[in-house]
Amino acid sequence: MKSTIPALALLMLASPAMALEKTRVQLDDPFKTGIWSYHQKNLLGDPGNIRFDDRVVVRAPLSAEDSLNVPVLVDATAIPDVKRMVLFVDYGPIPKILTYWPEDAEAKIGFRFKIDQATPIRAAVETRSGSWHVGHTKIDAAGGGCTAPSHAYASEDWEAVLGKVNGSVWPDRGRMRMIVDHPMDTGLADGIPVFIIQKLQIDDMAGKRLARIDLHEPVNEDPAFTLFFPQGELGDKVRVHGRDNNGNEIDAVIGSQITQ
Repeated sequence: MKSTIPALALLMLASPAMALEKTRVQLDDPFKTGIWSYHQKNLLGDPGNIRFDDRVVVRAPLSAEDSLNVPVLVDATAIPDVKRMVLFVDYGPIPKILTYWPEDAEAKIGFRFKIDQATPIRAAVETRSGSWHVGHTKIDAAGGGCTAPSHAYASEDWEAVLGKVNGSVWPDRGRMRMIVDHPMDTGLADGIPVFIIQKLQIDDMAGKRLARIDLHEPVNEDPAFTLFFPQGELGDKVRVHGRDNNGNEIDAVIGSQITQ
């Protein structure tokens, strides 16, 4: 039996799905890398409600002087109600750098990572309503950062300091900085398996979770992070704890610094 639904009605019924598919597949990438749609699907789950947004600011050097330690600052504080921030590169053997859950912190993070070649770096910010906002910049680089062995093994005492946390808290500025001793091996150097910190969490001294980070292989050796907090949210001490992929635990208390 022939359908009694007119062709125009069928087109109208199909159009929302067609529009969603267009959003997913044909979101216009300012960098025209050709791999954006692949990462959108594989790293973000191919969300339909996604846009490039200048309010997500990604600051990094135009050219990487040190491919093993490229500094980046991502500021998404202009986006309300941020749930998580996913940081990744378009071109590299391991695209995903880290995922940051600000929790009670601001949607702003400074970090360093290893770069393997010239590439855009993206910050995809998800709100609690499920919308995604993407900011980016491009970094030129000679490359090779992901395939180089860690420098830690040149020191005889690297195992003794594994997981040691150094850092400071500035309560009046709402800022904390930490460095965790760890080789962060990508598994791409000959004969050296993957050996990375997988999770870090920051709590106040009463046990309240303030922020958390999932780390991936491109995060730099001895990971360094700067986190930012609303006024009055940060006490004079915080606890940092986590683990690496070999089951080594990280647990430390960071104290305050008084600004003049």
